[in-house]
Amino acid sequence: MMKSAVLASLVGSAAAFAPASTGRSATSLAADKSAALPFLPNPANCEGYVGNVGFDPLGVSNYVPVDYLREAELKHGRMCQLAWLGYVTVDLGLRIPGYPEAMSGASSATVHDAAVEYGALGNIFVWLAIAEMTSWIGVSQMLQGSGREPGDFGFGKQYLAGKSDAQIEKLKLQEITHCRLAMLAFSGVVTQSVLFDKGFPYF
Repeated sequence: MMKSAVLASLVGSAAAFAPASTGRSATSLAADKSAALPFLPNPANCEGYVGNVGFDPLGVSNYVPVDYLREAELKHGRMCQLAWLGYVTVDLGLRIPGYPEAMSGASSATVHDAAVEYGALGNIFVWLAIAEMTSWIGVSQMLQGSGREPGDFGFGKQYLAGKSDAQIEKLKLQEITHCRLAMLAFSGVVTQSVLFDKGFPYF
């Protein structure tokens, strides 16, 4: 039973990376089914979003604005890209200048307890709270119809100058694909490092 559940979750995760179909279905019945999970209905509210393959097994998009869901997906994906890189580089021995000596011997898996003892988590919480409150201004305006795209904070837009709509669409697809991969990768690297209690490559 456990193996079946794990296999099902892996298949569902992998399906989220499949390219979206651009052709029309042969029958209306097929068109009403999800491309990622053909045994479930197609989530109609997700249509038109870059990277959509109909993966919404819980039907969350029926109750929560999809712009908000895409904002959360991009945010968590971007964080996980940074988090994976930070997790691995710490375990490879990299420390930034001024890193507290009391925490220098901790690995990524054990640094939480060291940070609590040192008192650093309070500062981290404050800065994260400020970032969340600041970003919510843009999210709130988006949900009220400002026209802001999910995840758009104005950074790096100069790299889109001169590109065609198709090229921009491709870059957006690449980003959301990497975000999804990063969320799986960070979950995997944390699990692996805790299970085996070893440094990179964690086996």
